[in-house]
Amino acid sequence: MSNSENSDLKTPTMPAKSDEVIVPLHAEEISISKEEMETGRVRVSTLTREYEQLVDELLTNEHIEIERVPIGKPIDARPDVREEAGRIIVPVVEEVLVLQRRLVLKEEVHIRRVRGTERHQERVKLRKQEAIVSRVPAETQNKESSSISQDRTKNSEQEKR
Repeated sequence: MSNSENSDLKTPTMPAKSDEVIVPLHAEEISISKEEMETGRVRVSTLTREYEQLVDELLTNEHIEIERVPIGKPIDARPDVREEAGRIIVPVVEEVLVLQRRLVLKEEVHIRRVRGTERHQERVKLRKQEAIVSRVPAETQNKESSSISQDRTKNSEQEKR
């Protein structure tokens, strides 16, 4: 700057009227912008592990008991299959040769359902997946971003001078 410019900045401008003083004012403005920068990446992988666990449950089972009941009594007609007191009764007949033919109820087969509960334990293999997230730095981006920030620091220092 020349001396005349320097003196203009330091002293207020005097207008034609002597009672008014004009003081120059300065203002700073800022400009803000955004930019996307990749600072790193992540890798997600899964790992499946097996482990044993004891299963302890009540199991319901059902089995059939068969009881043969001898009867040995003569009958006139073949009896039907019937159900009595939770049992299915199946009549078994045979023909016996006598001077005359007669049906004889030889036996009945009684079938009964028996329901029970018992404790059952068994070792079983279970699988479980886990997600593993690992950060992978973007080395080229980090070098560029550090050089950009250094350039900005240099520029701001030069602007201050």
